[in-house]
Amino acid sequence: MTNLNKQGVLVINPGATSTKIAVFDREDPLFRENCQHDTQELAKFPQVIDQFEYRRDMLESKLADILSDVKLLGIAGRGGPLKPLEGGTYLVNQAMIDDLKSLKYSDHASNHGALLAHHFAEKYGINAYVVDPVTVDNFTPLARLSGLPEIQRKCRSHALNIKAVGRVAAEKLGKKLEDTYLVILHLGSGFSICPLQGGRIIDVNDALLGMGPYSVQRAGALPIGPLVKLCYSGKYTEEALLKKLSVESGLQAYIGTSDMKEALKRIEENDKEAELAVEGMLYQTAKEAGACAAVLKGKIDAVVLTGGLAFSDYVSGRLKEYLGFLAQFIVIPGEFEMEALARGVYRVLDNVEIPKIYS
Repeated sequence: MTNLNKQGVLVINPGATSTKIAVFDREDPLFRENCQHDTQELAKFPQVIDQFEYRRDMLESKLADILSDVKLLGIAGRGGPLKPLEGGTYLVNQAMIDDLKSLKYSDHASNHGALLAHHFAEKYGINAYVVDPVTVDNFTPLARLSGLPEIQRKCRSHALNIKAVGRVAAEKLGKKLEDTYLVILHLGSGFSICPLQGGRIIDVNDALLGMGPYSVQRAGALPIGPLVKLCYSGKYTEEALLKKLSVESGLQAYIGTSDMKEALKRIEENDKEAELAVEGMLYQTAKEAGACAAVLKGKIDAVVLTGGLAFSDYVSGRLKEYLGFLAQFIVIPGEFEMEALARGVYRVLDNVEIPKIYS
């Protein structure tokens, strides 16, 4: 690389089997790479949090040459499961590190985002941040009610991409984000479907476990009686059943694959089983989006489809058939997490946003 005299923000986004890294000079990436991890190596660690040194050492070797000619202005890590938070950019501090290391809220790959950012920030003498963590929570009291006092609905979603896409959609509509009413469908390995009111996630299905449509890997909402019987069937430990519901359900359970490209190829080959499973997933997704429209009382500027599945004309076409009557249907395929992380730090550096303190 020849980035002499360049400056930028380092972005670190850990996923289940990879860690994405990039250096952004404003909107432009000076460098970008998806570092794939050896799944057999990852399997050796009892918990995801135990992978820290493995991931850190890989990034150390990757970044050594890349950063030699770049002045870092700040570092952004993907925000993992923390206490319910307002959206925004947060300084990584000891309270945040302690909560992530203790697995107080979850043992998830995104826990490493702040931890890795903190490591490199200390090394280079700059600040580390997280932007719109997965537990960004603007729920109303009504949205928290589950029907059982012992169980409160949680706000867990793809908040980072939802908010980034909300800004893009608002620009397309010629409006300010704070003045828009959107129904956003983030469809990836997990699904987050939410009413975004003025940039705030005021309700959302639990993107990991418990609510909403089934996805390519996750079960979504289930009939309560049969689920209780399954819990007491003796077939599963708690850990095994949680794994089944979070990564072995949905399309994976119905047709043996979580690869949407393969599922669509089967449909083209007249595989009726694949067609039913995919159609069921999109049917449930549309129903959830309709519920979000009700939360907004029908005041909707646009329905926005994003995430990896939005690249599919089949998926976007079918969902537009279901939801196009509600409002303008906007497709913004892919995810913009890396860009959103960098932009959050630049908003702080430009004094547009004051960083929040986690406590």
